[in-house]
Amino acid sequence: MTATTPTTTAATTTVTVLAVIPARGGSKGVPAKNLAPVAGSPLVSRAVRACLGARLVTDVVVSTDDAEIAAAARAAGAEAIHRPAAIAGDTATSESAVLHAMDAFEATHGRRVDVILLVQCTSPFLTPAEVNGAVEKITSGEADTALTVAPSHGFLWRETADATGAHGVNHDKAHRPRRQDRHPEYLETGAVYAMAADGFRTHGHRFFGTTGLVVTDPARVLEIDDPHDLARARALAPLLDAATTPVRADVDAVVLDFDGTQTDDRVHIDAAGTEFVSVHRGDGLGIAALRRAGLPVLILSTEQNPVVAARARKLKIPVLHGIDRKDLALKQWCEEEGVDPQRVLYAGNDVNDLPCFHLVGWPVAVASAHDSVRAAARAVTHTPGGAGAVREIAGWLLGPELHTPNS
Repeated sequence: MTATTPTTTAATTTVTVLAVIPARGGSKGVPAKNLAPVAGSPLVSRAVRACLGARLVTDVVVSTDDAEIAAAARAAGAEAIHRPAAIAGDTATSESAVLHAMDAFEATHGRRVDVILLVQCTSPFLTPAEVNGAVEKITSGEADTALTVAPSHGFLWRETADATGAHGVNHDKAHRPRRQDRHPEYLETGAVYAMAADGFRTHGHRFFGTTGLVVTDPARVLEIDDPHDLARARALAPLLDAATTPVRADVDAVVLDFDGTQTDDRVHIDAAGTEFVSVHRGDGLGIAALRRAGLPVLILSTEQNPVVAARARKLKIPVLHGIDRKDLALKQWCEEEGVDPQRVLYAGNDVNDLPCFHLVGWPVAVASAHDSVRAAARAVTHTPGGAGAVREIAGWLLGPELHTPNS
């Protein structure tokens, strides 16, 4: 071992473990990449939550040169540290950002960092268990540095310019051993690197001394470098993310779409051309409970049919309808009400709700929502729109007795 390794006990953490998430504002492959939402949350917010969920991590900071990223980091529960322009360009190393963040943290908090983590928010499916695993490699004395890896069984090839042609990198092309006969190989995932802080200061890079491997599930390995990677992440999120729903402490206001969210998205028309829709009594009960709990509730709809306003009057809640740009109307409403959009739950069902999804902290899709809306949501109801989905949402916030809709 090259560095003095701090130790922990099962009962208490005796070290300062600082997770640093570098997140520049500039990105050529995917513009504003670190703010790109996956399952309703910006990539930087997902990384922050994974670190905050790791019991061995004591502090989480985001190193950034971008005001929007800093705001998203703070909203997710991390501290934001401004990264100077000199170490925020395309050629700047992640190590330089980590060293700067560690210095700034120690100067501000007066605490010495024992274990330092480099956490990449471009790995959207990072778990708290993986973060803990990297920390434990250091605090247990097993290693000076650690990283997350995934098992790899692929045969690698390299092209050559000579007459021999391509040849195997990790195998002899004349001998193809069976998978079970090969020594295990591991692919670096790029998600988490852990280092003993003193050794990191001395060496200035992430690998020194003894290196430990934290083996992860290869199905969760994805690094977002281009728009295709981002599209894959959004498609995989409903399969890989643990189901999560907000509680009352997460939300300061509830905003509801109307058609397809409070209705089943069908319209009945009589011979005179008058339109009718069906709503669910259970949703009315849920909205009444939200009002009694002191949560502001708003109906926001593009629909101009007077039935929307009539329903809002019945429920005794405000309504904005006939709105072309729902996101602009929502932003203005939040400003007028003094509500942080990151503390707003917005429930919707169709693609015209997506701009609002990108604005709020809790985008929620009803079970019957369009696939693209479900993929962008942070939570999805079990109940379809018009069948009690709003009551289900109220149950998340106020208690399980509201979960089951009444017909």
